[in-house]
Amino acid sequence: MAKRIVLADPRGFCAGVDRAILTVRTILKGSHGAPDGDLPPVYVRRQIVHNKHVVEDLASQGAVFVEELDEIPDEAAAAGVPVVFSAHGVSPAVKAEAKARGLNVVDATCPLVAKVHREVLRFARSGYEIVYIGHKGHDEAVGVVGEAPEHVHLIEHERDVEGLDFTPDTKLVLLSQTTLSVDETAGTIAALKARFPWIEMPPSSDICYATSNRQAAVKLVAERSGCVVIVGSANSSNSVRLVEVAQEGLGERGRAHRVDDAGDLDPAWFEGVEAVGVSSGASVPEEYVDGVIAALRELGYTDVESVETTKETMHFVLPAELRRQPSR
Repeated sequence: MAKRIVLADPRGFCAGVDRAILTVRTILKGSHGAPDGDLPPVYVRRQIVHNKHVVEDLASQGAVFVEELDEIPDEAAAAGVPVVFSAHGVSPAVKAEAKARGLNVVDATCPLVAKVHREVLRFARSGYEIVYIGHKGHDEAVGVVGEAPEHVHLIEHERDVEGLDFTPDTKLVLLSQTTLSVDETAGTIAALKARFPWIEMPPSSDICYATSNRQAAVKLVAERSGCVVIVGSANSSNSVRLVEVAQEGLGERGRAHRVDDAGDLDPAWFEGVEAVGVSSGASVPEEYVDGVIAALRELGYTDVESVETTKETMHFVLPAELRRQPSR
């Protein structure tokens, strides 16, 4: 049998990532230079999505990425230069800072992340304490916790449950970061239910459809492969988790690896491997998957088998700010 590539489907861009990138591109396309010729066409707070190639590409077109809003000069605010909030969302404090400075904000927060923000506010107003499973320091988690920091208790692992202390008369609800998986949170949820039997589950799943779909596809790919390559950046939560899911599926048969692009591939990974699985995180352009496939073909993996688990049709419209305002 010829050496082959087992390609996961779905993979790559989800609707929220596609919307966020299109938001910045739409602003870039609609701007014909800053009012005074010196200011950039758009500022973006943090990485618009967690992929270095996407950020580098948008920066090459004129987008300026900043970590915090205080890096944006006052003259840009006065000139109305758009400031885009990333797909991961921001805390109310960041929104308040933007409003105080009169910044022209375009909010590209993924609608699924925004839903969790609204849930936090609703439960906090109803007197609940909220246990939030997420990654400390991740942009999404920072924004969600910021909605009600005195009522949101962030935990990362099952062992963190021991540090929580609630009495039975405390109204308690569970929420989670959208890029975590059902498998990843199962142990933590079980521990929470055992210690706090009255804790309420979220009204609907907070796990992003794209996260679940990509992990399901990778599980099947791993079953048919001797090695799996996941294309995605190191700071992409969903990409890193795909590597872990692939490794769990491979077991002792092989290894799973994360690469930003084909340049990170090591031929030694594929020695004695008949089938290489390939997928990508939700913020990865397809061209970098194509690059990995091309590199594998050069190593003799000439057949490509696609493993499709579902057909994604989700689509999000552009942020309201772009729909109601003409381009500069």
